[in-house]
Amino acid sequence: MIAIGMEGSANKIGVGIIFHPDDGSPPQVLANVRHTYVSPPGEGFLPKDTAIHHRAWVVRLVKNALNEAQVAVADVDCICFTQGPGMGAPLQSVAVAARMMSLLWGKPLVGVNHCVGHIEMGRLITGASNPVVLYVSGGNTQVIAYSSQRYRIFGETLDMAVGNCLDRFARTLHISNDPAPGYNIEQLAKQGKRLVDLPYVVKGMDCSFSGILAAIDGLAATYGLGGEERAREEAENTKAKTSDDSDTPTRADLCFSLQETIYAMLVEITERAMAHVGSKQVLIVGGVGSNERLQEMMGIMARDRGGSVYATDERFCIDNGIMIAQAGILAHKEGLHTSLKDSVCTQRFRTDEVFVKWRD
Repeated sequence: MIAIGMEGSANKIGVGIIFHPDDGSPPQVLANVRHTYVSPPGEGFLPKDTAIHHRAWVVRLVKNALNEAQVAVADVDCICFTQGPGMGAPLQSVAVAARMMSLLWGKPLVGVNHCVGHIEMGRLITGASNPVVLYVSGGNTQVIAYSSQRYRIFGETLDMAVGNCLDRFARTLHISNDPAPGYNIEQLAKQGKRLVDLPYVVKGMDCSFSGILAAIDGLAATYGLGGEERAREEAENTKAKTSDDSDTPTRADLCFSLQETIYAMLVEITERAMAHVGSKQVLIVGGVGSNERLQEMMGIMARDRGGSVYATDERFCIDNGIMIAQAGILAHKEGLHTSLKDSVCTQRFRTDEVFVKWRD
């Protein structure tokens, strides 16, 4: 059985093709291609511009995926697409392409929850059996555990997502969005040494990041560390200025402090969820999940509890089409399909709304 998956909930459009052998042997990733809309430094990506990008790339990515997988249209069993959550205009662009392919090729549609796609791909790649899931990305922050054919949300952000917090601070510092603002903050944070006090906001099982962003934006303004001019000065140096003995924090110090604070918050609520459900496994999914420091901090906590951390690299952590294909083919095998009438997208598609029929 072969499924093609199409993802376009944010600034990345991805197409993946997965093969599930009939003999029960492990699934095979046949193709996983994507393209990213990169906005200028200091700017975010607007829904309209991102949708235009997706429409320009979707046909060639589908062709590239079919060529890479050496699969013909007749071999495809279902067409899977992200139904939400995400940005409205980009979601609609990919959904229209999926509907068109379904009609032209005569293949069933399967609408996929973006978050469930991350989880199912993470489980497949890492082999984690029944972990507590930390889902962290530009648009979502959730702590999740499976129970009774639902992915239950134990904790989440009360305001903005952790990835959005990182991305917006990257705009403050005028850090490049290529390949991703969060990745570039991570590299700068490795040069930081001084931990600056920032708000630490954990409320039960939930987190809040807006106050942290406001505080660190204020520090950047106070010390003159933000903006295009400061970024240009730093780029002209052969090596970015790192921590010294002065009382003034550097850009690297602020990135270091931001990461240490928000990741400590995520580790705390994840550990509390592990204790609640009695799990010793943590699976980190979503684009922020590829951050090495987050994986390191989570690993320290898990080992102290006699457990382990499962994570993937950027091929599967960052939004991609193969995760949509994997979740979609699992649903397709159980007879779960999406009619054209019901193939509308929603920006608020909760993880726990999905009936996970393929798990016991």
